[in-house]
Amino acid sequence: MGQFEVRARLKIREGQLEGFKRQAAEIMRQAREKDTGTVAYDWYLSSDGTQCEVREAYVDADAFIEHAFHVREARDILFAEFAHDHKMTIYGDPEPRLVELFDRVGVNVTWFTLLQALEPVSVHD
Repeated sequence: MGQFEVRARLKIREGQLEGFKRQAAEIMRQAREKDTGTVAYDWYLSSDGTQCEVREAYVDADAFIEHAFHVREARDILFAEFAHDHKMTIYGDPEPRLVELFDRVGVNVTWFTLLQALEPVSVHD
């Protein structure tokens, strides 16, 4: 399949935007220092500051799992104090071990398998 792509969406608790930003910065710091297979990890804030979407890409599903363990404690603080309503979208075939992992931790996940894709344009000399 190539890259393993994920989108996470969450809501920021009322009055907790500044704390959310600080905790997001801590999660990013840990990802930068520890991850070995993270290709993209981009955080976007809604214009009204009430929602955040994280676009993630990993070299493979194992790199996603590695990342999840690296930021686990900081992510737990984020959801305990600053955010809620965590939903994830995963692009790729649902691997049984990942389905089991998400079921265990109770994250709302939607899986999308590839229907078709635009192939890169090749340039001929």
